[in-house]
Amino acid sequence: MKKIVFSAGLMIILAVGMSFKPVPQGEVQWLTMEEAVEKSKTEKRKIFVDVYTDWCGWCKVMDKNTFSEPKVAKILNEKFYPVKFNAEQRQDVVLNGHTYKFITVENRGYHELAAALLNNQLSYPTVVFLDDNFNMIQPLAGYMKPEEFHPVIQFIGEDHYKSAKWADWRSNYKSPY
Repeated sequence: MKKIVFSAGLMIILAVGMSFKPVPQGEVQWLTMEEAVEKSKTEKRKIFVDVYTDWCGWCKVMDKNTFSEPKVAKILNEKFYPVKFNAEQRQDVVLNGHTYKFITVENRGYHELAAALLNNQLSYPTVVFLDDNFNMIQPLAGYMKPEEFHPVIQFIGEDHYKSAKWADWRSNYKSPY
């Protein structure tokens, strides 16, 4: 009987242990916009939004080359709530009391939140930086390699943008690459 109880207990411990997924090192821990908003209620942080579409080739390249780079992922995970936002998603999103919806155009469409974040310039990939009150800091359109992207997220993530001009700060930036 003791062996059965021990075996059952061991199986439960193993099953519970296997259900926890370790956080992979060097990977961005993407959130939905709703999850980022919820987390910001308990710990204020800037929001980083990767606005993409499923058909965007450069979005996939940025995922593979830039967001997977460990130094980039570390800053995004530590300084921001990183959000992956599909500009063609069909579910509503509530942000700052406003409900954003999918807009159908012919046989495709776009999400109102994507249009708002991108100042109606629907270009992909575009990354968007929001402050901890969800106000726009800066949208940046186009693919960026990790060594190009790292100084940008460090500049904004560490709040240098509040006290320094980009060109001045960039001239003193020490690249980890």
